[in-house]
Amino acid sequence: QVQLVESGGGLVQAGGSLRVSCAASGRTVRSYSLGWFRQAPGKGREFVAVISWSGGNTKYADSVNGRFAISRDNAKNTVRLQMNSLKPEDTAIYYCAASTDGYGRLESSDYEYWGQGTQVTVSS
Repeated sequence: QVQLVESGGGLVQAGGSLRVSCAASGRTVRSYSLGWFRQAPGKGREFVAVISWSGGNTKYADSVNGRFAISRDNAKNTVRLQMNSLKPEDTAIYYCAASTDGYGRLESSDYEYWGQGTQVTVSS
């Protein structure tokens, strides 16, 4: 089993930056792809970003491309999401997820393990 714990959420003004992190435990996720999803109030969970097992392949939702950056540290079993130029519409609970498909998937159904989420609120 893999346990995922997110950290780093909070309140930030529009235009600001925030970094959320996720630490995996239970087993190494070195061969897993790691993704971030988010869920805003009253909306479904949506894909944000994913990074392949090697870190060599990343994908982003159009809404965050160019503003967010995903990275991973396989030695520390962690993944991070750097969020810049934040907008009020980025307000959501951000979830870390791990998939045994190491090459990166965009659908939440492809992820076997999920964290509890961390709240990110962007004020206007």
